[in-house]
Amino acid sequence: MANDTFKAPESISRLSNLFLGVGGIFTLIWAVGCYTDTENALRGWLLGYIFWAGIGFGGLGILLLQYLTGGAWGVVIRRVVEACSRTIPLLALLFIPIGVGVKYIYEWANLPDDKFVAARGIYLEIPWWGGRAVLYFLLFGLMAYLLNKWSRQQDNAASYEEAAMHLGTATRFSGPTMVIFVLLVTFLSVDWTMTLEPHWFSTMWGFLFVAGWGLSCFCFSVAILAYLHDKAPLDRVLGKRHFHDIGKLMLALVMVWAYFNFSQYLIIYSGNLTEETPYYLVRSKGGWGVMGLLLIIFHFAFPFLILLMQDFKRKAKWLAALAIFILFMRLVDMYYIIGPSPRIGELKLHKLEVAFSVTPWDFVAPIAVGGLWLWWFFRELSKRPLVPHKDPFFENAIKHGKGH
Repeated sequence: MANDTFKAPESISRLSNLFLGVGGIFTLIWAVGCYTDTENALRGWLLGYIFWAGIGFGGLGILLLQYLTGGAWGVVIRRVVEACSRTIPLLALLFIPIGVGVKYIYEWANLPDDKFVAARGIYLEIPWWGGRAVLYFLLFGLMAYLLNKWSRQQDNAASYEEAAMHLGTATRFSGPTMVIFVLLVTFLSVDWTMTLEPHWFSTMWGFLFVAGWGLSCFCFSVAILAYLHDKAPLDRVLGKRHFHDIGKLMLALVMVWAYFNFSQYLIIYSGNLTEETPYYLVRSKGGWGVMGLLLIIFHFAFPFLILLMQDFKRKAKWLAALAIFILFMRLVDMYYIIGPSPRIGELKLHKLEVAFSVTPWDFVAPIAVGGLWLWWFFRELSKRPLVPHKDPFFENAIKHGKGH
């Protein structure tokens, strides 16, 4: 396989064009809705953005992780997560409606005299909030640029030693950068989602998003690899053990996500503080309570039990079907966070019960953002070989996947 270019099949380009059309049409529909129903349309955009950005930013995190840990799974998944990381420029553009419409989404932007908002000082002032968003994209973009640059140089390496040198550079870079990545995800998750509830706070919030976005990216990557596993050139690369390994990582993150959520709930329940308990009081009643129960069952218990089965994880299409189901539950989880949060003008009412509601924009906007994101992703995926074929561990990674 040394002389194989491992070029992506033509179906990838067709998928890119398809999703561009879908994303464009739904974005136009959303734009009309944004003019007539601004707040609901922007909240729907935030929902779609947080979900799809989780796969893009999560791809960067998994890229760092696979360089740190090594293993065959990291070699075969690398080009998928690299393509995810290269969607960060698009994510910066898709953030513009949120940045421009901040006063229609976040109640704190309209309450400069509120004592809780005022106590946070300049941290919750719009210029500083926007400035931090720019910093997040610059730092994430720099990380993705360097890792993808070294990966391309490895593809063009003239010798084994040169290829190993680029791999070593990326590995050394990933250690300290992983710490920075976790800190950035913590800060941006607080800025973009936790501040929807400006009187509430949680010390577990950043970990929830690190684990959740990592899970989203693994599930998305499994779906892509399962689609490609019986098509040239990956039909000669991917094996059952590759999917088994990634399935085990999915299982680990399903458990970590549940553990972090339970820890957050337990801490707030034990503390029983007036500032903290309303978050769960609202989400434990009516339709929101039902949604919370469904998340426990279908985001944790069901995939946990299924992923315990070894044979299931070895079947690419079965694992992909479960991965897509988990991705849907990830979207539900994001709505469980965003949906019940106070709308503009509601914070002063101190509601402990919020009627369950879903607007058309909660469907239109995620499809719009997703169509555009998938267009960019498949476009990037088709630009490079589907595997790092000059990686020093590539041949061993193939042998590992074909083993029993």
